[in-house]
Parts: sequence; structure tokens; C-alpha cells
Amino acid sequence: MDNQAVEELTHASGIAGSPSDTVGQDWIPERMNVPRSEDPPPSAPNDMSRPELYREDKWQEPFRAMRLDAPVNRCENSIFGPYWNISSHAAIQHVESLPELYSSSWEYSGITIADRNDDDRIQLPMFIAMDRPQHTGQRRTVAPAFTPAEMTRMSGDIRQRTAEILDRLPVGESFDWVDKVSIELTTQMLAILFDFPWENRRKLTYWSDWAGDIEIATSAALKEQRLAVLYDMAANFKQLWDSKLNAEPTPDLISMMIHSEAMSHMSDEEFMGNLVLLIVGGNDTTRNSMSAYAYGMDKFPDERAKLEANPALIPNATSEIIRWQTPLAHMRRTATADAELFGHEVKAMDKLILWYISANRDEAVFERPDDIIVDRENARRHLAFGHGIHRCVGARLAELQISILMEEMAKRRLRVHVTGEVERTNACFVHGYRKMGVELERY
Repeated sequence: MDNQAVEELTHASGIAGSPSDTVGQDWIPERMNVPRSEDPPPSAPNDMSRPELYREDKWQEPFRAMRLDAPVNRCENSIFGPYWNISSHAAIQHVESLPELYSSSWEYSGITIADRNDDDRIQLPMFIAMDRPQHTGQRRTVAPAFTPAEMTRMSGDIRQRTAEILDRLPVGESFDWVDKVSIELTTQMLAILFDFPWENRRKLTYWSDWAGDIEIATSAALKEQRLAVLYDMAANFKQLWDSKLNAEPTPDLISMMIHSEAMSHMSDEEFMGNLVLLIVGGNDTTRNSMSAYAYGMDKFPDERAKLEANPALIPNATSEIIRWQTPLAHMRRTATADAELFGHEVKAMDKLILWYISANRDEAVFERPDDIIVDRENARRHLAFGHGIHRCVGARLAELQISILMEEMAKRRLRVHVTGEVERTNACFVHGYRKMGVELERY
């Protein structure tokens, strides 16, 4: 990475410091210090990309009506341009099962609703935004970090760290669950996966928040600021890469990349893209499901009581909470040829938005879909991890972390009550929580 370019970008964007700075746990720059537009252009009634739907938690009814009346429909006007809404469980599985026809490639703008522009100063190829065969080789490189054997090896450490965090929490006093539990647990896990300097681990959360916020695509100033953040991330990881380059292989993701044929000679842009994928994927899915556990159990006290009386339900409840939350609301595909899709004529280069958040509330698959039901028989049919060749490679690790959190809460007979502000993300991609005031009690 070009450190001079990084320094120019960071100074221009108002981000203090340089990529080589050593920063502590408290170093969290202002996440977004460029104002966003308060008056977005008008959009179509069926535009489900509007961020206020998710910020205000008002997306359920529009998607319910869409699944009933037009599960596949075309939105002609949105801030992200025209696209197809794919809102039902069956339609999404169909699209995901045809990866050659419905591409994920970054060359067609990748996996989010925001389009890639030819004048963007940097492109970020990543293996989730690649088609076969390149996707296959790069996915196989990192997959060994998430095998059942690795989950067994890591489970003791995850349990110990979870116990330490829970034992530090105040009982009967207010605190922010997102910051003290969800972010801290997932950030620690990311630091271990990457063998990242422990004292700097909160940088991983900061980078994830910038990288995963697709609303930035609508602001030239924010895009420039994000570019500086990504260069800072890449420079930090380049130092880590160089330190491992001639070392013996170790079971962390950077070492796996170095010692693989598919990823050892990545371009700078590809390196950055895969870092973004692994950081956002490893952070947001687990972090926001952990927050959904706290929020959802308080919202459904009868189901919480059922779980407290029978902790053997925790593995199934984990799948149910992931379904109910759906921490990544959508993925995008691009048609590579004209096709007929459930009675609709899709044209080559059309953009299709797979609304996982809607599919996971599909009444045709899930009874009482808006409720958490901890013993739901088909909870594992959720699409929160995707479907087909791009199904989340880290799904087992996310489930393990959430299950262990629930098990350790049960051991301590701790119960969460939401007592303060709940601030949600203002975007249609990462579906989650920024803040959540809670208190703990023992039962």
C-alpha cells in the first residue's frame, strides 16, 4: 500500500493519525463526521431501500404486502436506481441456485444495491463478489478456519472470553448492551481470527462500520472519507501480512491467505476487498444477532421463560434469533442474460435485490413469522446466511458464538431488560443496532 497516498487521504478527510499509529481501546474516531442529505430524492412506493424503513423498524408491513401481491416486482425509482425486488423465500432460493445466470461478480457491482461506478477511485473484488471458478479457489482458502474441528478448538476460548465479559457486567444498573457485549465479543473474535494486535482491536469495529454502510455511496464526501478509512485498514493489515510472510503457517486468516495458491498474490484492491468481506461478515452478522437476542427475549417474555426452563433449546433458539433478526437485509445479483423469473421478463444487466429480511418472514414457510418461537421446528430454514455457493462461510462460528453467549447467560441465571434508548442502523444492508440501553436481573 502507498503510505503517502494514505496520509494524503486521511488528512483531507479529517481522520487523524497514520496507518502505522498504535492506538488503544479508546481510539474510536467519530464514525461519520460528514453530514448526509436530509432530503433524499423521491422514490417509488415499492422502494424497499429507503433507510428510514430500517431505522424506524417499519419494514415488516410493506414486505408482507409485497409477498402477498407481488413477490417479484420492479422498482423503477430509488436513490440506487431501478432494481427488482425479490421478496419471497422461494424466489430467492431460485435466484441463488442459478449463479451463472444471476451473477455476484464485483464487475457487475457485486453484492449490494449500491452500484459500482467506473470513476470510483478504487474497486474492491472479494470472493463473495466473484463467480466460479475464482470464487471457489478463494473460498476454499479461508474455509479451513471454520470447519467443525476448528469450532471445537475455539469453543473453549470463546466460552472463557464470554464468561469474563458477562462477569464484568453490572446487575441492576443501566449499560449499553451493543457496546459492552455485542461489539466487544465479536471484536475479540475478529482479532483472534486475524491474529490482530489485541490492544487495537476496536479498530476492526470502526472499519467494519464504515465498510458496511452502503448509504455512503450516495455522498461523494463520505465516499472519499471511507476511502481513507479503507486505506488505513489495508496499511495496518499489510504490516501484519509482512510480519507473517516468511513465518511458519499458523491457523489465522492472514497466514492461510499467504500460504495459499489462490490468495497469496492478490492485488492491493483484492486484498482490501477480502478484508472488508471477512471483517464485515465476521462482525455484523454475529454482533447484531447478539443484540437481537437481548432485544427479542425482552419483547417475547413467554418464549424467554420457555428457554430459561429448558436450556436444551438454545441451539434451535440461536437459529430462530438469526432468522428473526436477519442481520444482513439483502444481497444483490445481476442478470447476465435475459430470463423469465416467476412470470416476469428480466433483462440482461438488470439488478435483482434478494431481500433475505423478507424471506425470513415469509408466511408460506414460517408460521407466525414476526414472532420469536424458540422451539420453532423449521428455524434452520432461514436464509440469513444466504443459499447456494455463496452461503456464509462463517455461519458455524456465528452460531457458536451466539449459542455460547446464551448458555453462559443461562448458567448465571441472567435476564436482559431493555430499559433505554434503542438506536437502529440507518441503512438497508446491515440490519442492526447502534445502541441499546439495558439492565440485567437474576431469575
